[in-house]
Amino acid sequence: MGHAPENTMASFRKGLELGADIIEFDVHLSKDGHVIVMHDHAVNRTTNGTGLIRDKTLKELKSLDAGSWFGRGFAGEVIPTLNEVLEWAKGKTRIAIEIKNGPIYYPGIEERVVDALRGSQMIDTAVVISFDHFSVRRVKEIEPTVATGILLAARPIDIVAMAVAANANVILPAWAYVTPDIVARAHQSNLAVHTWVVNEVTDMQYVLSLVVDGIGTNYPERLRALIG
Repeated sequence: MGHAPENTMASFRKGLELGADIIEFDVHLSKDGHVIVMHDHAVNRTTNGTGLIRDKTLKELKSLDAGSWFGRGFAGEVIPTLNEVLEWAKGKTRIAIEIKNGPIYYPGIEERVVDALRGSQMIDTAVVISFDHFSVRRVKEIEPTVATGILLAARPIDIVAMAVAANANVILPAWAYVTPDIVARAHQSNLAVHTWVVNEVTDMQYVLSLVVDGIGTNYPERLRALIG
């Protein structure tokens, strides 16, 4: 999203072009039950429309311009569905799907995400993540073989216990909350550590020194230049 409108096909293509190994995006449910790719619960910030995703049908969402806000060269970008992203990503890249629950909750979204992954045969190349750890645990209950992760914007007392409670494989703390101790404890418990969102080179160098397993960034070319 440093180079193209976030959560659009243009940004995903640009990410791969700049050296990303994994494409991360966010999902919600439309009024008619489609899994929609967008960061916010409302369309106001990143389209020419207004209102909540949950109150709009797929047809209404597809009529919106999701690119002009970022730059005239992206005019006409449409809001993707999860199925559309999976169709494009298959054979090209791994994906991280963030379920956006709270303060608006989408009953049944976990089942729909898993169904889409099964239908595209991408269970093995995806990780499903969320700040809603109940949602993470539900995904694992539905499909035990899919990788899952818990997102955090804090430094909890026992991050490993939180991951275990959610039956997760990955912990994803904001980068400022990652410490050598957290990484060591996670690795001792066979948990991967992916951190977000690291955009400045000096911050990337610091996080790399912690020997994390993944780094989320809006500028993959900067990180690629550091790690080769």
